[in-house]
Amino acid sequence: MLLAKRVQRPSTSLSKIFENFFNEDMMNFPTQFNKTVPAVNIRENEDGFSLEVAAPGLNKEDFSIELNDNVLVISSSKNTENEVNEDNYTRREFSYEAFQRAFTLPETVDVTKINAKYENGILVVDLPKKEEAKPQPARTIKVG
Repeated sequence: MLLAKRVQRPSTSLSKIFENFFNEDMMNFPTQFNKTVPAVNIRENEDGFSLEVAAPGLNKEDFSIELNDNVLVISSSKNTENEVNEDNYTRREFSYEAFQRAFTLPETVDVTKINAKYENGILVVDLPKKEEAKPQPARTIKVG
């Protein structure tokens, strides 16, 4: 004997319909309001961390990197204007690209030695460890 009946959900829920409706314009093109967040790789070695942000098409001047209370904030904004002339038609398209990523740094990072470079569409932020946080070689302790 069953005490509760299992309800089958329709394949397309109402919330999914609203989500699709508000994320597409009338001609079924994605809206310009969709915010893209670049992919990030974080690597650790014995000397520190390396944070890689995939952000092609930007210049190093487009980035802002700030550190406040051990939170590293990487942001970028870029305005572009494209003009296309075809026969008697002129079209201007304005574009605004922006993102912001925040990372809480571990206490082991030496915040005075952080540096960054941008090459080939990748922003690399080097986060060196404090000397006391680096692995120390094994040593023998004599018993007295």
